[in-house]
Amino acid sequence: MEKGVTPATSGIQNMSWNIVGQTYVPKLLSPNAFIWHAIVPADTFVPPHIHPTQDEWIVILEGNLEIEFLGDVHKAGPGDTVCMPMGEAHGIFNRSGTQAECVFGVAPARKLFDLFTKLDGVTDPEKLVRISAMHEVNFLPPPDAT
Repeated sequence: MEKGVTPATSGIQNMSWNIVGQTYVPKLLSPNAFIWHAIVPADTFVPPHIHPTQDEWIVILEGNLEIEFLGDVHKAGPGDTVCMPMGEAHGIFNRSGTQAECVFGVAPARKLFDLFTKLDGVTDPEKLVRISAMHEVNFLPPPDAT
């Protein structure tokens, strides 16, 4: 991690990624933590997945999200912090009809920064799942799959 300020209007080295229709802007990276700002448009989601080596959290700045822990739905709005412990399957959904803005983080950082770099602009679900698995993020099969 470098000392200094990452401006509100940009990310580390002016980076940003488009991941599953959402805009992620990296704000802090160290071996101990990775933090990014996210714009989550209405009707977008991150399918249920597991981080086996990281705790994850979200601080909601604007809008509303629903976090599903294997069917157990938690609603979060501005000012709320969502905690997703390592090893716990979770999906992130914006069903509110309006954009949500939030700050995500994981600890330790592990391979997530590299994963986001590789997923930027990927639209093929099978490719996304394959690349994610190589970076310690495991997506669950769809509910109707056997």
